[in-house]
Amino acid sequence: MKRGHPWVFAKGIRQQRQEGRAGDLAVMFDRDNRFLAIGLYDPASPIRIRVLHRGAPETIDRDWFAARIRAASERRQPLLEQDTTGYRVVHGENDRLPGLVVDRYGDSVVVKLYTSAWFPYLTDVVAGLRPLSDPERIVLRLSRAVQRVTAVSQQRSERAAGVADLRDGQTLHGDPAPGPVLFRENGLRFEADLVRGQKTGFFLDQRDNRARLERHCAGKTVLNVFAYTGGFSVYAARGGARSVTSLDASAAALAAAERNFEHNRSHAAVAAARHRILCGDAFELVAGMRDRGERFDVVILDPPSFAKARADVERALRSYSRMIRMGLDVLSSPGLLVAASCSSRITADRFRVLVEETARDARRSMRILEMTGHPLDHPIAFPEGAYLKCIFAAVGGHARPHVDR
Repeated sequence: MKRGHPWVFAKGIRQQRQEGRAGDLAVMFDRDNRFLAIGLYDPASPIRIRVLHRGAPETIDRDWFAARIRAASERRQPLLEQDTTGYRVVHGENDRLPGLVVDRYGDSVVVKLYTSAWFPYLTDVVAGLRPLSDPERIVLRLSRAVQRVTAVSQQRSERAAGVADLRDGQTLHGDPAPGPVLFRENGLRFEADLVRGQKTGFFLDQRDNRARLERHCAGKTVLNVFAYTGGFSVYAARGGARSVTSLDASAAALAAAERNFEHNRSHAAVAAARHRILCGDAFELVAGMRDRGERFDVVILDPPSFAKARADVERALRSYSRMIRMGLDVLSSPGLLVAASCSSRITADRFRVLVEETARDARRSMRILEMTGHPLDHPIAFPEGAYLKCIFAAVGGHARPHVDR
């Protein structure tokens, strides 16, 4: 706590004076009864308190929340100069609003909650957001854990703190979106399904890496595995790729990827690129490509998180290794491998070593060109906040085996 970590786990609480409800303000003191911090209490979560403020005591009210949201928004202003209207406004703990994520998509805003402790303060959050961009609508998304809490509350007909009145996909302000909404990212147009899309509708954290990829794609054939709605694919096309293959397990996501190509047909390079979609299991489909002799100049591997819990780490490392090998099997020589991990429990160093070892086991020479982390709107303020890492690697042919003489 004294080192500034934003979470207090249940087992870390030495003494609690009274039981609390979700959203109660928990005031923390040290052994000498000196004020330490104040945070949001959540009796249903192993993260029992999410720290809002530490140091000298402050009054936590609507003006306090508005000031925190405004400060976070001001840090994102440089993005507006990049022809970008899709970005993260509030990045939870890293913007000192733990458990709260706010994403902007053009004239729409999505608020996502990772703890029901935010329920009593939703009206304050909405009030703090409206003056910043005057959004047409504000949509509420709930994490799976919070959805479970609301489901139990509804079954018990509980209405404490407004729990039973809230649902995933609910419109908090304005009219519901008639469908996916459009936004701009580095001059490209994309759509986001605010109600049913993964996360809040789009993976905004890969914006900078999509832009990096674009610079490597002129005249190339590109395979985008785990493509979702085709973010990397559209950038590759604008970068001059001759053909782009988008592969994903979700037919709905791939349909959105095709629409995202249509949204950008005004770019001559996007209109000229051949776009193929493949729906199914990534490992099975790529194995089929390998067996048919299909090869690509650029292979992008941006999977969902393989390690959501500490117990998943070793299994996740095996899955990442298998994924990298899969990509190398269909990568031309020379070729560009783009491999990402969004698992916070897999460190950047460990991921880099894994990629290099897998290439060595596959007897492919590799030179890492760049390893990237978080963009401006996804800052890191504590160790667990660092989840994203992406490797751009130049890959050659079969390396000669090392022989000791």
